[in-house]
Amino acid sequence: MKKVLFLFFISATMASAQQMDRNKRQVVSFIEDNQKELIAISDEIWSLAETAFNEQGSSKILADYAEKNGFKVERGLAGMPTAFTATFGSGKPVIGILGEFDALPGISQKAQPTKEALVEGAAGHGCGHNLFGTASLAAAIAVKNLMEEGKLNGTVRFYGTPAEEKFFGKIWMVRDGLWDDVDVNLSWHPGANTEADVQSTLALVDFKVEFFGQAAHASHDPWNGRSASDALELYTTGINYYREHIKPTVRVHYHIQDGGQVVNVVPDYAKLWVRVRDSKRSGVMPVYKRIKEMAEGAAIMANVDYKISLISGIYEVLVNRKGGEVMQNNLELLGEISYTEEEEAFGKKIQLATEKPQVGMDSKVLPLRETKENPGGGSTDVGDVSWNVANINLRVTTAPIDTPWHSWAVVACGGMSIGHKGMLYAAKALGMTAVDLFQSESLVAAIKQEFIERKGEEVYTPNIPDGPPPIESNK
Repeated sequence: MKKVLFLFFISATMASAQQMDRNKRQVVSFIEDNQKELIAISDEIWSLAETAFNEQGSSKILADYAEKNGFKVERGLAGMPTAFTATFGSGKPVIGILGEFDALPGISQKAQPTKEALVEGAAGHGCGHNLFGTASLAAAIAVKNLMEEGKLNGTVRFYGTPAEEKFFGKIWMVRDGLWDDVDVNLSWHPGANTEADVQSTLALVDFKVEFFGQAAHASHDPWNGRSASDALELYTTGINYYREHIKPTVRVHYHIQDGGQVVNVVPDYAKLWVRVRDSKRSGVMPVYKRIKEMAEGAAIMANVDYKISLISGIYEVLVNRKGGEVMQNNLELLGEISYTEEEEAFGKKIQLATEKPQVGMDSKVLPLRETKENPGGGSTDVGDVSWNVANINLRVTTAPIDTPWHSWAVVACGGMSIGHKGMLYAAKALGMTAVDLFQSESLVAAIKQEFIERKGEEVYTPNIPDGPPPIESNK
């Protein structure tokens, strides 16, 4: 493990500490006392940079650390070798804390503010999941320590969740009922600012379209061929014309995975991966239906056969405002993250390299915002968890303002002190919020009641094919 140690200062810490109860102060002390080991764990996962369903090393590091700290660890859950839970305690309430650890392909990067791959062509943590899993487990351990000392009662459970970036592993875990006994769930995500996150995300559906034609020589006898790539091009043209007639909240992406192999053969096979998003799952499904019909039309025009295969689909995050208020209070107790001159300079160099204004880091804690009806941005399988249990979200600064996400720039920050500071801050905020939940039955009840009201009559249905997760698809 890479060994890094730094002093972690937060502005107004002394004043805030006076307002914290003893249990919260103990959470903060545990994180600070163990920061060296936590940073080393995060850095090792950062170095491994394992992609969806391939996170054997990263999963093992976290699961072993949980076991070493007295948790009961169950591995290989929901048909995924890298999925696990780590549980301590008994009885109610049951508080879950989510952790992720998968990386993104092709964005390997050194921990420096200029673009240079650590391993050419390899993956990198362009979403900060090396920080995500480590901080969440640290929070769970801090709570476990309080339980061991008889200061809190109930059950704390860490969820090691694989493949968030591609196949959305949490859906299979939800389908297997792994949150059925949980009262409130906590989650966080690295970002360019710090806030109790009460904004939703986009729902989506992923599917694969394949076309099957007849090969022929592209010059000698093309009339004997039926081109699968013709169908693919007609299909993507149809999608692109359709964009004018969908709501502004809808997003459609596609990636051509096979359009033929050589120029002198009429290709008999073509494949693309399509993704449809909207602010609500109810908005995704009609667009999904229409775009599937377009595949049939393209196949008819090119005189080929076609096949559509569902990969997975996720819900938008169901926001919990009451939970956000609890998290907000703890962020205000912690105060702002303080950055050194060197870290500010690193952030500005990142901004220079990515053609953004050189304004450095955002250290402030944002006020609790109004919940938007139609959010922009990305998608996450935390959404599926949030439709099954009340969920509280957090975002913490781990990269400078306006950093392009899913890029080398985020990888760089996640392997140095800017990312480390955000990780340790998140661990404290999650642990402190868990303390609030364990100490107040009425608070847990209020958060659960809001969950029931927001969910309404919606019946959650996991949008995945029958059978096991597509683990072989990403090897």
